[in-house]
Amino acid sequence: MRHRHPVQLRWSDPDRYGHVNHARALSLLEDARLVMTGEGDEPPVILARLEVDYRRQLFYRAGEHVDVDSWVTRLGTSSVTVRQQLRQDDQVAIDLVAVLVHVEDDAPRPLTEAERARWTTFCEPADG
Repeated sequence: MRHRHPVQLRWSDPDRYGHVNHARALSLLEDARLVMTGEGDEPPVILARLEVDYRRQLFYRAGEHVDVDSWVTRLGTSSVTVRQQLRQDDQVAIDLVAVLVHVEDDAPRPLTEAERARWTTFCEPADG
């Protein structure tokens, strides 16, 4: 199921033209991904791959929230593929695919049953 996460635009996000800097925009998407990874003492999840399509300009407007929709498109043995869309004015501004890998001792490790169950809650139904 898609997870919608509102993120606040920050005064430090824009360039001098009022556009949100591309690196700052990626940190907004990261904030939404971190909500998906869960909390606690689990070993880390690292970003292994990032594919980004900038669909339209993202404008800074003081106090504005934008929405990030996130969902899992693939569960692997040790990796999870997440798709995200950042929306402003109900239009997709950024479309992103991230591959996250669960690691332990600097090596990929299989997802635990609890991790697999957590990530499964973010999967889209087969017909959706």
